[in-house]
Amino acid sequence: MSDRTLRATRQFGVVVGSVLVYVLIWAGLTLLTAAIGIRYLWGKISVDQMLLNLVSVETDGGGGPVVWLGILGIGVAPVLITAALALWRYSRRWKRRQPGGYRRKPHARRLARTISTVLVTGLVVAGTTAFVTTVGVSDYIKAANSDFDLSDYYVEPEITSDENKRNLVLIYLESGEATLEDDELFEKDAFAPLKDVTTPEEGWQSVEDLLQYRTGGWTIAGLTGTECGVPLKGTGADAGGTPSNDLGTDMPTYLAGLTCAGDVLEDHGYTNVFFGGANGAFAAKDTFLRTHGHSEVRGFADWRAAGEPESSFRSDWGLSDRRLMAFAEDKVDVLHAEAERTGQPFSLSLLTLDTHEPAYIMDYCPVDTEREITSVFTCSMTQVAGFVNHLKERGYLDDTAVMIVGDHLKHMAAGDPFHEELDDHPNRTIFNRIWVPGGNDVVMPRPRVDQLNLYPTILEAAGLDLEDGAAGVGVSIFTEKLPEGSAQALAPARYDDLLDALSADFYAQAWAADGAGQ
Repeated sequence: MSDRTLRATRQFGVVVGSVLVYVLIWAGLTLLTAAIGIRYLWGKISVDQMLLNLVSVETDGGGGPVVWLGILGIGVAPVLITAALALWRYSRRWKRRQPGGYRRKPHARRLARTISTVLVTGLVVAGTTAFVTTVGVSDYIKAANSDFDLSDYYVEPEITSDENKRNLVLIYLESGEATLEDDELFEKDAFAPLKDVTTPEEGWQSVEDLLQYRTGGWTIAGLTGTECGVPLKGTGADAGGTPSNDLGTDMPTYLAGLTCAGDVLEDHGYTNVFFGGANGAFAAKDTFLRTHGHSEVRGFADWRAAGEPESSFRSDWGLSDRRLMAFAEDKVDVLHAEAERTGQPFSLSLLTLDTHEPAYIMDYCPVDTEREITSVFTCSMTQVAGFVNHLKERGYLDDTAVMIVGDHLKHMAAGDPFHEELDDHPNRTIFNRIWVPGGNDVVMPRPRVDQLNLYPTILEAAGLDLEDGAAGVGVSIFTEKLPEGSAQALAPARYDDLLDALSADFYAQAWAADGAGQ
């Protein structure tokens, strides 16, 4: 090989090596900033949450500022920093090559290369470690090797009678963690306004220590877990296929292979309606709801189109709880009148918004606590309590079941003010209240169950008789004896393993766009 060829080969290797170094710097910075951003905004999350939720943040009514933080912090900043380092290094080399430029001695060059290698390696290792830890990659890999599969425990709901079906109102409380009731731990009981109108003396019930299901912890996961009875996970991979988590806003269906509460209610003549303050496209909530029997789904864009003034919205997420509950009162009046006229019941689902992080003070919310978020929670519960009072005053509770439940525990983001109270709390649970007209007052709800058990409970609260009280992997809280072979009868550790498992074949069918059930 000629000297010219050797020089060209050596020069090519230097260029490739330099490019590789800068790619590694960019990758390390990207992973590190992504991990820091996720930790700051949400705390530790799961791979599924990242793939099914964070990828669908909306610029309008769906965490808009998060989009720009992501674009700038994860997309732009690492590129600019890497480019700046490359330009700085190039300018230094250019100056050294000029006549009279400073020439470093060989040992100084070797030392500089060693330091650079250590710094780049450290950056890549730190970024990778931070990201892997933040999104629970090791847990995901462990779950992929599990021997458990949800197919072995999943129960298709079987309705044996709908003679006693009744109207249903389902209210999801954003970040509705029951731990915030503790007025010895916090400045005051954040749920007091809502507790005052849902007392046991009047017939309201609750699950003692309702748990967030394992691998849950964000809004769409709370909705799907509560209404479909299985953990929310990506598609996995079917036989001969490849994993897919392409769950953006353009997807035509959402968990179409599962039978969820909305499907069962629709099959039994219900008109299903959902009202939320945020953008329905965020996390594909609207697609999930429309896939599963909801004929009307209203969110941020609908309220803006209806002429709501900007003062009714929080700039990052959407319509305030006060205005949402006002719309809900009008809607429930219409739905109840129509149900009385036709004899066909309705279900109305609501999702609050005011308590979504970060703390946002609406102009109607008085702040009487040192930590603003406590006052925000109390203010939101006051709005929901007003809606419950509307149901009472109109006499709707005579023929309408009501379930009020938090969608998930409060996120422990890096900047959260409640770290001291909640980080090491031994019993973090979800707030819930249940009203069933004239029934179940002699059956005490099973304590310490998770959200997956609310799916069959919703159906029974609506007056539908359910075979064995079972649906999904849950069993109604009003079922005293667990069915043989139920997932709920597993030992706690084995139940955790079941929920952790990727169950690739099960979810490949669950996400099937043609709706091929389990």
